Amino acid sequence: MHVTVIGSGYVGTTIAACFAAFGHEVTAIDIDEEIVAALNDGRAPIAEPGLDDLLETHAGDRLTATTSYDAVPESDVTFLAIGTPSNEDGSIDLTALEGAAGATGEALARKSDRHLVVVKSTVTPPSIPDVLEPAIRAGADGNDAVEVGTNPEFLREGSAVADFRNPDKVVFGTRSAWATDRLAAVFEPVLDAETPVIDTDPQTAAMIKYANNAFLAAKISLVNDLGNICKEFGLDAYEVMDAVGLDDRISDQFLRSGVGWGGSCFPKDVDAIRAAAREGGYEPAMLEAAVEINDRQPARMIDLLEDHVALDGARIAVLGLSFKPRTDDVRNSRAIPVIEGLRERGADVVAYDPVAIEAMRARVPDIDYANAAEGALDGSDGAVVVTDWDEFAALDDEFDAMNEAVVVDGRRIVERREGITYEGLTY
Repeated sequence: MHVTVIGSGYVGTTIAACFAAFGHEVTAIDIDEEIVAALNDGRAPIAEPGLDDLLETHAGDRLTATTSYDAVPESDVTFLAIGTPSNEDGSIDLTALEGAAGATGEALARKSDRHLVVVKSTVTPPSIPDVLEPAIRAGADGNDAVEVGTNPEFLREGSAVADFRNPDKVVFGTRSAWATDRLAAVFEPVLDAETPVIDTDPQTAAMIKYANNAFLAAKISLVNDLGNICKEFGLDAYEVMDAVGLDDRISDQFLRSGVGWGGSCFPKDVDAIRAAAREGGYEPAMLEAAVEINDRQPARMIDLLEDHVALDGARIAVLGLSFKPRTDDVRNSRAIPVIEGLRERGADVVAYDPVAIEAMRARVPDIDYANAAEGALDGSDGAVVVTDWDEFAALDDEFDAMNEAVVVDGRRIVERREGITYEGLTY
């Protein structure tokens, strides 16, 4: 099949490369000429394991990139994968996606064959009938051959390619058997007997994505709340939650307490569904509490450090800047409020991350950055571990170069030993 993918950000690039690997002819469309050139060169505009290999294999063959929408009417299905950033009130900004939807409709205005436009972007359910579908239909000048569906993504940064190839579920939001069959043909390589397929309407499909992420975010916040209680009682939260995870109604996933959740999905999606609920007149108290707990964790980390170190004028090493390992994404990283909180209390911050230094430098330019963990620790008066990179688990003698070997570990990755004043965030 010929698939067009509008938008070459994190999701768009990943699905375009994976569709090409499935054997489809893929045209990636983006307004950024530098991204288009990079894709045609076989280079990924984002850091994601396995993505460079796919692009190197398929770019210029099954996968081509362009700034033109001319390929849309020639294709069999179009995926809209434009980012939906947050407004100040937490609602999603649909400006770019709405523009792309209108441009896609215009490209399909004179197409006589049926064509499926799939919203891959994460959007609140009312956005589909109220904003996006009208934009597509207005652009298409009322062409009834154009159908609109949704197909939410469940990709985790750091494992997106593997997640796409081995999904725990595939969700089709359509209004016709033809549209469902068209999506099934696109995803056929991953639709084996083991993969649940949820066939529903477009708005329900969109809500499944929000419910999925809101549940996981709330689960992490509950675990952190329980971990904070364990800390007050002098108990090991990890031992407690290991036992809790044996209950098959709960499972052992996302039971590691720590400094909280961040990234591009959980914060944005929880904020968006809270804002949409409030607009509809409902106050989502559970999600409000989840956000409140999450926002408290960085300050708790700093409080624990301050129990051992006078922060005013102290040199503090921050280890880990990306919101999770195996990515350079610092969006909503817990390192940001940690750094801000340390500086508010008078500390001088030196930070290190294996891959995310430049991304964080663009966000926080006026702190020191080290080229290695040992460089950050050398001469520091305290350290906080924010991201659980494997290399931090191997640190040992490096702590001896600190002025004061005080470590607050937000991810339970550093080994306790004599000579280190060690504090776990929730244990």
